[in-house]
Amino acid sequence: MPTLRPLSAALLLLAPALAAAQTSKPAQVVKPPVAQAWLDLATHHSDMPGIAQMMGGGMPSLGSLFGKKGDQSRGNVFGQTQSMGFSAAGQYLDVSVHTRANPGLSEALQAVPPASQLSPTLQLIAPQPVAEKPPEPVRDDEPSEPKYEKPKGKLLLYWGCGEKVRAGQPRVLDFANMNLEDVQRIMVARGNTPKGARSQPGVPAWPNKQDDRKVPAGASLNGEHGFSGQGIPEGFKFELRPEVDFMAPLKPQRSPGAEGATQVRWEQLPHARAYFLSAMGAKPGAARDEAEMVLWSSSELPDTGFALHDYQTPGGITQLLKDKVLLQPSVTECAIPGGIFGQGAEGGAGMLRMSAYGPEQAVAYPPRPTDPKQAWEPQWAARVRTKSTYMGMLGVQMPTQGEQQPAPEVKKPKVTDVLKGLLGR
Repeated sequence: MPTLRPLSAALLLLAPALAAAQTSKPAQVVKPPVAQAWLDLATHHSDMPGIAQMMGGGMPSLGSLFGKKGDQSRGNVFGQTQSMGFSAAGQYLDVSVHTRANPGLSEALQAVPPASQLSPTLQLIAPQPVAEKPPEPVRDDEPSEPKYEKPKGKLLLYWGCGEKVRAGQPRVLDFANMNLEDVQRIMVARGNTPKGARSQPGVPAWPNKQDDRKVPAGASLNGEHGFSGQGIPEGFKFELRPEVDFMAPLKPQRSPGAEGATQVRWEQLPHARAYFLSAMGAKPGAARDEAEMVLWSSSELPDTGFALHDYQTPGGITQLLKDKVLLQPSVTECAIPGGIFGQGAEGGAGMLRMSAYGPEQAVAYPPRPTDPKQAWEPQWAARVRTKSTYMGMLGVQMPTQGEQQPAPEVKKPKVTDVLKGLLGR
Protein backbone atom coordinates (compact mmCIF):
# COMPACT_ATOMS: atom_id res chain seq x y z
CA MET A 1 0.00 0.00 0.00
CA PRO A 2 1.52 3.37 -1.00
CA THR A 3 2.46 5.75 1.78
CA LEU A 4 0.54 9.04 1.93
CA ARG A 5 2.60 12.12 1.62
CA PRO A 6 2.46 14.56 4.58
CA LEU A 7 0.46 17.14 2.61
CA SER A 8 -2.11 14.59 1.50
CA ALA A 9 -2.51 13.30 5.04
CA ALA A 10 -3.02 16.81 6.37
CA LEU A 11 -5.73 17.49 3.79
CA LEU A 12 -7.54 14.31 4.78
CA LEU A 13 -7.49 15.37 8.42
CA LEU A 14 -8.81 18.83 7.55
CA ALA A 15 -11.53 17.58 5.22
CA PRO A 16 -14.30 17.32 7.89
CA ALA A 17 -13.57 20.82 9.15
CA LEU A 18 -13.54 22.24 5.63
CA ALA A 19 -16.87 20.57 4.85
CA ALA A 20 -18.42 21.92 8.06
CA ALA A 21 -17.19 25.41 7.26
CA GLN A 22 -18.84 25.26 3.85
CA THR A 23 -22.19 24.10 5.25
CA SER A 24 -22.29 26.28 8.39
CA LYS A 25 -24.66 29.23 8.36
CA PRO A 26 -23.27 32.74 8.64
CA ALA A 27 -23.77 34.41 12.00
CA GLN A 28 -26.83 36.62 12.07
CA VAL A 29 -26.25 40.30 12.75
CA VAL A 30 -28.14 41.22 15.93
CA LYS A 31 -28.39 44.82 17.07
CA PRO A 32 -29.61 46.00 20.50
CA PRO A 33 -33.19 47.29 20.63
CA VAL A 34 -33.83 51.01 20.43
CA ALA A 35 -35.84 50.80 23.67
CA GLN A 36 -35.60 48.17 26.41
CA ALA A 37 -37.96 47.67 29.36
CA TRP A 38 -37.50 45.49 32.43
CA LEU A 39 -40.29 44.29 34.73
CA ASP A 40 -39.32 42.45 37.92
CA LEU A 41 -42.17 40.79 39.83
CA ALA A 42 -41.75 39.38 43.33
CA THR A 43 -44.06 37.94 45.97
CA HIS A 44 -42.68 37.93 49.49
CA HIS A 45 -43.96 36.28 52.64
CA SER A 46 -42.66 36.34 56.19
CA ASP A 47 -44.18 35.15 59.46
CA MET A 48 -42.07 37.67 61.40
CA PRO A 49 -44.16 40.79 62.03
CA GLY A 50 -42.31 44.04 61.38
CA ILE A 51 -39.32 42.44 59.66
CA ALA A 52 -38.73 45.50 57.45
CA GLN A 53 -38.74 47.90 60.41
CA MET A 54 -36.55 45.61 62.56
CA MET A 55 -33.84 45.42 59.91
CA GLY A 56 -33.96 49.04 58.85
CA GLY A 57 -35.76 48.22 55.61
CA GLY A 58 -38.55 50.63 56.42
CA MET A 59 -39.32 53.25 59.00
CA PRO A 60 -42.73 53.67 60.58
CA SER A 61 -44.45 56.95 59.89
CA LEU A 62 -44.78 59.61 62.57
CA GLY A 63 -48.52 59.03 62.65
CA SER A 64 -48.11 55.31 63.26
CA LEU A 65 -46.06 56.05 66.36
CA PHE A 66 -49.18 57.68 67.83
CA GLY A 67 -51.57 54.95 66.77
CA LYS A 68 -52.57 56.39 63.40
CA LYS A 69 -52.45 54.02 60.46
CA GLY A 70 -52.05 56.66 57.76
CA ASP A 71 -52.24 55.85 54.05
CA GLN A 72 -51.11 52.24 53.89
CA SER A 73 -51.37 52.24 50.08
CA ARG A 74 -48.42 54.64 49.69
CA GLY A 75 -44.78 54.62 50.65
CA ASN A 76 -43.52 52.16 48.05
CA VAL A 77 -39.84 52.47 47.11
CA PHE A 78 -37.84 51.09 44.21
CA GLY A 79 -35.73 47.98 44.78
CA GLN A 80 -38.10 45.92 46.94
CA THR A 81 -37.85 43.01 44.50
CA GLN A 82 -34.12 42.96 45.29
CA SER A 83 -34.45 43.42 49.04
CA MET A 84 -33.15 39.88 49.76
CA GLY A 85 -36.25 39.14 51.80
CA PHE A 86 -36.10 42.13 54.16
CA SER A 87 -39.52 43.41 53.10
CA ALA A 88 -43.01 43.19 54.46
CA ALA A 89 -45.20 40.45 53.03
CA GLY A 90 -46.84 41.41 49.77
CA GLN A 91 -46.47 41.76 46.02
CA TYR A 92 -43.74 43.94 44.58
CA LEU A 93 -43.03 45.35 41.13
CA ASP A 94 -39.96 47.20 39.86
CA VAL A 95 -40.10 48.67 36.34
CA SER A 96 -37.60 50.63 34.26
CA VAL A 97 -37.18 51.62 30.62
CA HIS A 98 -34.27 52.95 28.57
CA THR A 99 -34.01 54.20 25.00
CA ARG A 100 -30.90 54.68 22.90
CA ALA A 101 -32.77 57.39 20.99
CA ASN A 102 -32.79 59.56 24.14
CA PRO A 103 -30.07 58.52 26.63
CA GLY A 104 -31.08 61.33 28.98
CA LEU A 105 -34.73 60.29 29.20
CA SER A 106 -36.13 61.67 32.46
CA GLU A 107 -39.68 60.29 32.53
CA ALA A 108 -41.96 57.81 30.80
CA LEU A 109 -45.37 56.22 31.16
CA GLN A 110 -46.31 52.57 31.38
CA ALA A 111 -49.87 51.59 30.52
CA VAL A 112 -50.99 48.75 32.78
CA PRO A 113 -54.09 46.51 32.64
CA PRO A 114 -57.10 47.07 34.93
CA ALA A 115 -56.32 43.86 36.83
CA SER A 116 -53.20 45.53 38.22
CA GLN A 117 -55.42 47.85 40.29
CA LEU A 118 -52.89 50.54 39.35
CA SER A 119 -54.33 51.47 35.95
CA PRO A 120 -54.37 53.31 33.74
CA THR A 121 -50.67 54.22 33.94
CA LEU A 122 -47.55 54.15 36.07
CA GLN A 123 -45.35 57.23 36.03
CA LEU A 124 -41.69 56.31 35.59
CA ILE A 125 -39.15 58.88 36.81
CA ALA A 126 -35.36 58.85 36.43
CA PRO A 127 -33.25 60.17 39.32
CA GLN A 128 -31.19 63.28 38.69
CA PRO A 129 -27.43 62.90 38.27
CA VAL A 130 -25.50 63.70 41.42
CA ALA A 131 -22.27 65.66 41.06
CA GLU A 132 -19.41 63.92 42.82
CA LYS A 133 -17.62 65.99 45.43
CA PRO A 134 -13.82 66.06 45.28
CA PRO A 135 -12.21 64.12 48.12
CA GLU A 136 -11.07 66.15 51.09
CA PRO A 137 -7.30 66.52 51.37
CA VAL A 138 -5.69 64.26 53.92
CA ARG A 139 -2.71 65.42 55.96
CA ASP A 140 0.21 63.05 55.71
CA ASP A 141 2.72 65.05 57.74
CA GLU A 142 1.76 63.21 60.93
CA PRO A 143 2.62 59.54 60.47
CA SER A 144 0.61 57.06 62.47
CA GLU A 145 0.85 53.34 62.99
CA PRO A 146 -1.98 51.43 61.29
CA LYS A 147 -4.14 49.48 63.69
CA TYR A 148 -5.01 45.91 62.82
CA GLU A 149 -6.94 43.48 64.92
CA LYS A 150 -6.83 39.87 63.87
CA PRO A 151 -10.35 38.57 63.17
CA LYS A 152 -11.74 35.88 65.42
CA GLY A 153 -14.29 33.18 64.96
CA LYS A 154 -15.10 30.58 62.34
CA LEU A 155 -17.48 30.03 59.46
CA LEU A 156 -19.01 26.56 59.11
CA LEU A 157 -20.58 25.50 55.80
CA TYR A 158 -23.10 22.63 55.56
CA TRP A 159 -25.18 21.55 52.58
CA GLY A 160 -27.82 19.07 51.46
CA CYS A 161 -31.25 18.04 52.77
CA GLY A 162 -31.17 15.35 55.44
CA GLU A 163 -31.60 14.76 59.15
CA LYS A 164 -27.93 13.97 59.75
CA VAL A 165 -24.79 15.88 58.85
CA ARG A 166 -23.13 14.21 55.89
CA ALA A 167 -19.60 12.86 55.84
CA GLY A 168 -16.98 15.48 55.04
CA GLN A 169 -19.01 18.32 56.53
CA PRO A 170 -18.71 21.04 57.58
CA ARG A 171 -16.14 22.96 55.65
CA VAL A 172 -14.53 25.33 58.13
CA LEU A 173 -13.04 28.76 57.58
CA ASP A 174 -10.98 29.99 60.54
CA PHE A 175 -10.90 33.78 60.31
CA ALA A 176 -7.72 34.00 62.35
CA ASN A 177 -5.73 31.68 60.07
CA MET A 178 -7.50 31.91 56.72
CA ASN A 179 -5.78 32.17 53.37
CA LEU A 180 -6.99 32.71 49.81
CA GLU A 181 -7.30 28.99 49.13
CA ASP A 182 -9.50 28.50 52.21
CA VAL A 183 -11.76 31.39 51.21
CA GLN A 184 -12.17 30.06 47.65
CA ARG A 185 -12.98 26.59 48.97
CA ILE A 186 -15.66 27.84 51.34
CA MET A 187 -17.19 30.89 49.66
CA VAL A 188 -18.68 29.09 46.66
CA ALA A 189 -21.60 31.05 45.25
CA ARG A 190 -23.21 29.69 42.10
CA GLY A 191 -25.88 31.51 40.18
CA ASN A 192 -26.05 34.20 37.55
CA THR A 193 -28.45 37.07 38.05
CA PRO A 194 -28.89 38.97 34.77
CA LYS A 195 -29.51 42.68 34.46
CA GLY A 196 -33.03 43.73 35.41
CA ALA A 197 -34.98 46.81 36.44
CA ARG A 198 -32.78 49.60 37.76
CA SER A 199 -33.17 53.24 38.75
CA GLN A 200 -30.44 55.56 37.48
CA PRO A 201 -30.09 58.77 35.45
CA GLY A 202 -31.46 58.23 31.95
CA VAL A 203 -33.46 55.17 33.04
CA PRO A 204 -36.95 56.13 34.31
CA ALA A 205 -38.21 53.70 36.93
CA TRP A 206 -41.25 52.90 39.05
CA PRO A 207 -41.98 53.20 41.97
CA ASN A 208 -40.55 56.61 42.77
CA LYS A 209 -41.20 59.61 45.01
CA GLN A 210 -43.87 61.02 42.69
CA ASP A 211 -45.71 57.72 42.22
CA ASP A 212 -45.15 55.62 45.33
CA ARG A 213 -48.30 53.49 45.25
CA LYS A 214 -47.99 49.97 46.59
CA VAL A 215 -49.13 46.97 44.56
CA PRO A 216 -52.56 46.08 46.02
CA ALA A 217 -53.12 42.57 47.38
CA GLY A 218 -54.52 40.30 44.70
CA ALA A 219 -53.31 42.47 41.83
CA SER A 220 -52.51 40.80 38.51
CA LEU A 221 -50.48 41.96 35.53
CA ASN A 222 -52.43 39.89 33.02
CA GLY A 223 -53.41 42.06 30.07
CA GLU A 224 -51.79 44.58 27.76
CA HIS A 225 -48.80 46.71 28.73
CA GLY A 226 -47.29 49.63 26.87
CA PHE A 227 -44.49 52.18 27.20
CA SER A 228 -44.37 55.73 25.90
CA GLY A 229 -42.01 58.65 26.23
CA GLN A 230 -39.66 60.89 24.28
CA GLY A 231 -37.44 58.62 22.20
CA ILE A 232 -39.46 55.45 22.88
CA PRO A 233 -40.69 53.96 19.57
CA GLU A 234 -44.40 54.07 18.82
CA GLY A 235 -46.33 50.86 19.30
CA PHE A 236 -44.33 49.57 22.29
CA LYS A 237 -47.15 47.27 23.42
CA PHE A 238 -47.27 43.62 24.46
CA GLU A 239 -49.27 41.11 26.50
CA LEU A 240 -47.92 38.79 29.15
CA ARG A 241 -48.53 35.06 29.03
CA PRO A 242 -51.12 34.02 31.66
CA GLU A 243 -48.52 32.28 33.84
CA VAL A 244 -46.17 35.28 33.85
CA ASP A 245 -47.69 37.05 36.83
CA PHE A 246 -47.25 37.49 40.57
CA MET A 247 -46.57 34.07 42.06
CA ALA A 248 -48.38 32.66 45.07
CA PRO A 249 -46.63 33.23 48.43
CA LEU A 250 -44.27 30.65 49.90
CA LYS A 251 -45.42 29.51 53.35
CA PRO A 252 -43.07 26.77 54.56
CA GLN A 253 -43.96 25.01 57.81
CA ARG A 254 -41.23 23.95 60.24
CA SER A 255 -41.45 21.06 62.68
CA PRO A 256 -39.00 19.04 64.81
CA GLY A 257 -37.56 15.97 63.11
CA ALA A 258 -35.44 13.01 64.12
CA GLU A 259 -31.87 13.52 65.33
CA GLY A 260 -32.69 17.12 66.25
CA ALA A 261 -33.31 18.03 62.62
CA THR A 262 -35.83 20.58 61.41
CA GLN A 263 -38.36 19.41 58.84
CA VAL A 264 -39.41 22.09 56.37
CA ARG A 265 -42.50 21.41 54.26
CA TRP A 266 -44.35 23.55 51.76
CA GLU A 267 -47.07 23.36 49.14
CA GLN A 268 -46.16 23.32 45.47
CA LEU A 269 -46.48 26.71 43.82
CA PRO A 270 -48.11 26.83 40.38
CA HIS A 271 -45.58 27.53 37.63
CA ALA A 272 -42.55 27.27 39.96
CA ARG A 273 -39.53 25.98 38.05
CA ALA A 274 -37.35 25.19 41.08
CA TYR A 275 -36.84 25.85 44.80
CA PHE A 276 -33.87 26.76 46.97
CA LEU A 277 -33.52 26.96 50.76
CA SER A 278 -30.77 28.32 52.95
CA ALA A 279 -30.29 28.96 56.64
CA MET A 280 -27.86 31.15 58.51
CA GLY A 281 -27.18 31.17 62.21
CA ALA A 282 -24.59 31.78 64.88
CA LYS A 283 -23.53 29.89 67.96
CA PRO A 284 -20.91 30.49 70.67
CA GLY A 285 -17.39 29.30 69.93
CA ALA A 286 -14.85 27.65 72.20
CA ALA A 287 -13.67 30.99 73.59
CA ARG A 288 -15.89 33.69 75.05
CA ASP A 289 -15.04 36.28 72.37
CA GLU A 290 -15.25 33.83 69.49
CA ALA A 291 -18.41 33.00 67.57
CA GLU A 292 -19.16 30.49 64.88
CA MET A 293 -21.24 31.57 61.90
CA VAL A 294 -23.14 28.67 60.35
CA LEU A 295 -24.35 28.49 56.75
CA TRP A 296 -26.50 25.72 55.28
CA SER A 297 -28.20 25.30 51.91
CA SER A 298 -30.40 22.69 50.26
CA SER A 299 -27.90 22.28 47.42
CA GLU A 300 -26.32 18.87 46.83
CA LEU A 301 -23.07 20.73 46.15
CA PRO A 302 -21.33 22.99 48.68
CA ASP A 303 -22.70 26.49 48.15
CA THR A 304 -23.23 29.48 50.42
CA GLY A 305 -26.43 30.36 48.56
CA PHE A 306 -25.62 34.06 48.55
CA ALA A 307 -26.20 34.41 44.79
CA LEU A 308 -29.18 32.09 44.50
CA HIS A 309 -31.88 34.05 46.34
CA ASP A 310 -32.38 36.21 43.29
CA TYR A 311 -33.63 35.96 39.73
CA GLN A 312 -31.85 33.36 37.60
CA THR A 313 -31.85 32.96 33.83
CA PRO A 314 -34.06 30.17 32.40
CA GLY A 315 -30.96 28.42 31.08
CA GLY A 316 -29.23 28.87 34.42
CA ILE A 317 -32.15 27.28 36.27
CA THR A 318 -32.02 24.28 33.93
CA GLN A 319 -28.31 23.81 34.58
CA LEU A 320 -28.64 24.31 38.35
CA LEU A 321 -31.40 21.67 38.42
CA LYS A 322 -29.17 19.31 36.49
CA ASP A 323 -26.35 19.91 38.97
CA LYS A 324 -28.80 19.37 41.87
CA VAL A 325 -28.06 22.81 43.25
CA LEU A 326 -31.77 23.66 43.05
CA LEU A 327 -34.66 21.43 44.13
CA GLN A 328 -37.03 20.08 41.50
CA PRO A 329 -40.50 21.72 41.31
CA SER A 330 -42.07 18.46 42.53
CA VAL A 331 -40.14 18.55 45.85
CA THR A 332 -42.20 19.70 48.84
CA GLU A 333 -39.96 19.02 51.85
CA CYS A 334 -36.38 19.27 53.03
CA ALA A 335 -34.74 18.47 56.36
CA ILE A 336 -32.11 20.73 57.90
CA PRO A 337 -29.55 18.54 59.72
CA GLY A 338 -29.79 18.49 63.49
CA GLY A 339 -27.21 20.14 65.71
CA ILE A 340 -25.61 22.43 63.16
CA PHE A 341 -26.94 25.52 64.96
CA GLY A 342 -26.12 24.25 68.44
CA GLN A 343 -27.63 21.90 70.98
CA GLY A 344 -30.21 22.27 73.73
CA ALA A 345 -31.34 25.79 74.52
CA GLU A 346 -28.97 27.16 71.86
CA GLY A 347 -30.28 24.90 69.11
CA GLY A 348 -32.40 26.15 66.26
CA ALA A 349 -31.49 29.84 66.45
CA GLY A 350 -31.13 31.07 62.92
CA MET A 351 -32.75 32.58 59.88
CA LEU A 352 -34.47 30.52 57.17
CA ARG A 353 -34.81 31.78 53.62
CA MET A 354 -36.52 30.19 50.63
CA SER A 355 -36.93 31.08 46.97
CA ALA A 356 -39.17 29.78 44.20
CA TYR A 357 -38.17 30.65 40.66
CA GLY A 358 -41.06 31.46 38.33
CA PRO A 359 -41.48 31.80 34.58
CA GLU A 360 -39.83 34.51 32.51
CA GLN A 361 -40.96 36.16 29.31
CA ALA A 362 -38.92 38.04 26.73
CA VAL A 363 -40.69 39.82 23.88
CA ALA A 364 -39.34 41.99 21.06
CA TYR A 365 -40.59 43.73 17.94
CA PRO A 366 -40.12 43.03 15.15
CA PRO A 367 -39.58 39.32 15.83
CA ARG A 368 -36.22 37.80 15.00
CA PRO A 369 -35.98 36.94 11.27
CA THR A 370 -35.64 33.26 10.47
CA ASP A 371 -33.25 34.08 7.62
CA PRO A 372 -29.76 34.37 9.17
CA LYS A 373 -28.69 36.64 6.33
CA GLN A 374 -31.22 39.22 7.44
CA ALA A 375 -30.08 41.45 10.30
CA TRP A 376 -32.27 41.71 13.38
CA GLU A 377 -32.80 45.30 14.46
CA PRO A 378 -35.61 45.29 17.07
CA GLN A 379 -37.35 48.57 17.77
CA TRP A 380 -38.19 47.58 21.32
CA ALA A 381 -37.84 44.67 23.73
CA ALA A 382 -39.14 43.79 27.19
CA ARG A 383 -38.07 41.19 29.74
CA VAL A 384 -40.31 40.09 32.62
CA ARG A 385 -39.07 37.98 35.56
CA THR A 386 -40.97 36.39 38.45
CA LYS A 387 -40.08 34.88 41.81
CA SER A 388 -41.53 34.16 45.24
CA THR A 389 -39.48 34.45 48.42
CA TYR A 390 -39.81 33.73 52.13
CA MET A 391 -37.93 34.67 55.29
CA GLY A 392 -38.51 33.40 58.82
CA MET A 393 -36.81 32.29 61.99
CA LEU A 394 -35.55 28.75 62.20
CA GLY A 395 -36.94 27.07 65.29
CA VAL A 396 -39.47 29.85 65.91
CA GLN A 397 -42.83 29.10 64.28
CA MET A 398 -44.69 32.39 64.37
CA PRO A 399 -48.48 32.15 64.60
CA THR A 400 -50.50 33.39 61.68
CA GLN A 401 -53.12 36.08 62.15
CA GLY A 402 -55.99 34.81 64.27
CA GLU A 403 -54.04 32.07 66.01
CA GLN A 404 -53.51 32.12 69.75
CA GLN A 405 -50.10 33.33 70.88
CA PRO A 406 -48.14 30.52 72.57
CA ALA A 407 -46.57 31.00 75.97
CA PRO A 408 -43.01 32.33 75.73
CA GLU A 409 -40.24 29.76 76.12
CA VAL A 410 -37.30 30.26 78.42
CA LYS A 411 -34.00 31.30 76.79
CA LYS A 412 -35.47 31.53 73.30
CA PRO A 413 -33.50 33.96 71.13
CA LYS A 414 -35.19 37.18 70.19
CA VAL A 415 -35.90 37.54 66.50
CA THR A 416 -34.32 40.99 66.37
CA ASP A 417 -31.22 39.89 68.28
CA VAL A 418 -30.57 36.94 66.01
CA LEU A 419 -31.12 38.90 62.80
CA LYS A 420 -29.01 41.87 63.81
CA GLY A 421 -26.31 39.59 65.18
CA LEU A 422 -26.12 37.64 61.96
CA LEU A 423 -25.88 40.67 59.74
CA GLY A 424 -23.85 42.92 61.97
CA ARG A 425 -26.61 45.50 62.27
